[in-house]
Amino acid sequence: MSQEKILFVAAVDAEVKHLPSDAELLITGIGTVNAAMKVSEYLAAARERGQLPDRVVNLGTVGALRDGLDGVFEISTVIKHDWNLLIESDIHRYLLPEVIELETTGQLPRQGLATGDTFVTDTQLRNRLAEESGLCDMEGYAIAAACQHFGVPLTMLKQVSDPANEETVGQWANALDRAAFELDQAAKKLGFLPH
Repeated sequence: MSQEKILFVAAVDAEVKHLPSDAELLITGIGTVNAAMKVSEYLAAARERGQLPDRVVNLGTVGALRDGLDGVFEISTVIKHDWNLLIESDIHRYLLPEVIELETTGQLPRQGLATGDTFVTDTQLRNRLAEESGLCDMEGYAIAAACQHFGVPLTMLKQVSDPANEETVGQWANALDRAAFELDQAAKKLGFLPH
């Protein structure tokens, strides 16, 4: 197992119910604002103590923006899909990067992730987002931006819980048991948890 000091991050506790009780765990709540605040607050306090984690591992569920995606994916790029600035001006220098790239291990299939404060449940939005990403969630970009700001490496493992279309409503809660198990297995495969 890795000797890194790892902080596990998830939106809700049901996504990580198989983590060992001694794992360092941060539950952010749902959405980009919650995720940005919680992760930044944690990392700022850890930096003040001189105890930043060696790595953050984000475990969570996602919608599939393309047919045929199932299981756990390691995220290679993250975008914020519901931010749209139509004016071209020097305001761009105040913005976070449009795309955050993440190093991956190569041990799991990779996908791009689109994050927004919208639970994607319609085919029109799904098709638009699928032009750039294979998966969507509501926290990933915020977690990636906070980790980048504090200089902490990030691994994102995301399990497909629903098809991000009209059939999605009601599926997410029912998918959490399977998601938690598959995320736990993926974290073990990558050496972030003991077998």
